[in-house]
Amino acid sequence: MADELRLWLIRHAPVDGPRGVIHAPDAPADLTDTARLEALKAALPKDAPAWVSPARRTVETAQALGLTATEEMDFREQGFGEWTGRRHDDLAVELGPAYTIFWRAPARRRPPGGESFCDQIARVKRGIDTLPDGDAVLVVHSGTIRAALSIALDLAPECALRFVADPLSLTRLDRLAGSWRVGCVNRR
Repeated sequence: MADELRLWLIRHAPVDGPRGVIHAPDAPADLTDTARLEALKAALPKDAPAWVSPARRTVETAQALGLTATEEMDFREQGFGEWTGRRHDDLAVELGPAYTIFWRAPARRRPPGGESFCDQIARVKRGIDTLPDGDAVLVVHSGTIRAALSIALDLAPECALRFVADPLSLTRLDRLAGSWRVGCVNRR
């Protein structure tokens, strides 16, 4: 575990695809907001190592930021199992009350064949604990950023889900001798 870690957490660019869908890892990024990409690129530490989840949208966003990134499975989005690729509206109609009940307390429930947000937090913690000292740029997902905030702030998973991480936003977390501090959340 790094004694001094400076996390630069970037939410990937918006998905270039239909809204209201639980997107699969192969969903592409919409990289048309070049002004935002340039501003974000200018805010990042120069020559810092970078990591991405294996999802296409994180890889494409990192490339648009000029980053050479390492793929890390622990930083992927929460797995929604059988719901992946499906529209929320269709799932609500098909599953009825079961779908509504899941979203009332999603932190500890698992979709069929998927994982809970608690599972994701444990996975993200494992990934963070392998990072070296210094700056680390992570181009990841909103769930991954919420998981990191849960870890840094010792938040219950249900509370961490209240954070917003907009596309192409920056969240800064520092771990110094085992203690965390928050630099910013969802900065645009």
